[in-house]
Amino acid sequence: MANISTSNVSIPRRAQGSMGLDGQTAVLGLALALVAAGATVTFQAAGWRLAALWLVGAGLGIALYHASFGFAAGFRNFLNEGRSAHIRAQLLMLAAAVLLFFPALAAGTVAGQPVRGFVFPVGLEVALGAFLFGIGMQIAGGCGSGTLYTVAGGGTRMLMTLVFFVAGATLAAFTYESWGSLPDIPGISLIETLGFLPALVLNLAVFAALAFAVTRIEKRRTGRVEPVFAANSDGKRAGRRFLTGPWPFAWAALALAALNFATLLLAGRPWGITQAFALWGSHAVDRFGLDDPNFWAYWDEPTRAEALHRSLLTDTTTVMNIGLIVGALAATGLAGKFAPVWKIGIGPALGSVLGGLLLGFGAIVATGCNVSAYFSGVASGSLHGWLWIVAALPGIWIGTKLRPLFGLEPRG
Repeated sequence: MANISTSNVSIPRRAQGSMGLDGQTAVLGLALALVAAGATVTFQAAGWRLAALWLVGAGLGIALYHASFGFAAGFRNFLNEGRSAHIRAQLLMLAAAVLLFFPALAAGTVAGQPVRGFVFPVGLEVALGAFLFGIGMQIAGGCGSGTLYTVAGGGTRMLMTLVFFVAGATLAAFTYESWGSLPDIPGISLIETLGFLPALVLNLAVFAALAFAVTRIEKRRTGRVEPVFAANSDGKRAGRRFLTGPWPFAWAALALAALNFATLLLAGRPWGITQAFALWGSHAVDRFGLDDPNFWAYWDEPTRAEALHRSLLTDTTTVMNIGLIVGALAATGLAGKFAPVWKIGIGPALGSVLGGLLLGFGAIVATGCNVSAYFSGVASGSLHGWLWIVAALPGIWIGTKLRPLFGLEPRG
């Protein structure tokens, strides 16, 4: 496989970036300096835990970039071509996560640190938001994590997607009163409802059944099954591959599960991405005098209000998001693949605008994206995580059909 694409920007796995060796070394040096500076600043602002979470964010960026682990292209490849490697890697990631999360969440504390999962209400908000998010991530070219790490690789189109992602999230926060009372039922924790061990066995059984099913579909449609534990046959030893990539999907899946668990231990809750976007946009609205977010109903909830009134330097999600971008930038330097793409066609640009708005709006309505709602929700044993992916899949299918309208390839 010569290229793996998570967006309209293809990330070449073999060709050296257009900047040349000296330029790539400079990118790596800059990224490492930023990693060190970020750890120092966050330590001074809020202590060692936030500094550690900055480094966890950087690790997430490295893993995502080196494996080209973007959810959008994985779903699209399976729907259009039957290729299931990314889907099976997601299932491996979820299996590893529940094995780590469920005992900790059942205990309630780990080494004296209280831990809680993401267990949110199940209802129309999650279903509607996930559906909109599914459409958005196909026409925008990436999901929450995919948008962040491809920006680091020089994806100018994805930078546009990120801007409108933030705008959509801010719009959702501003209009909270129009959708915040949609029918739902209280959050359901499978760990509390079924017990720790039955919930764990049930989840692992579902993952195994889904892996078996998508493998059969791929075999029938393509005549082969792509591996998840092997990368390109380029002769790299494991140690060198770990540093420069490309990683097999399975390496990233296990790394993401472990780093999400590290987030749980350090922050007391799982990995999330998108609430920070509503926070950034609300700060911008306030800074430019467009409105006063303090009076928006969305920020009335106590923990949200606290986030709105403290420095972004001490906001865990913001710190991890920026750390992820910096980590992905380091990965591009290690791989020698930093290659900014400045030209954006009108169609793809419109896709970034509309898709970004749908991503942001959908993520806030659904209480999260593919990371905080799907990955972290399922890892938390929450039923809303399963509802999120079930509702997102029809949106993903529609989004793949809409891609040609924006000058985007329906595949890849």
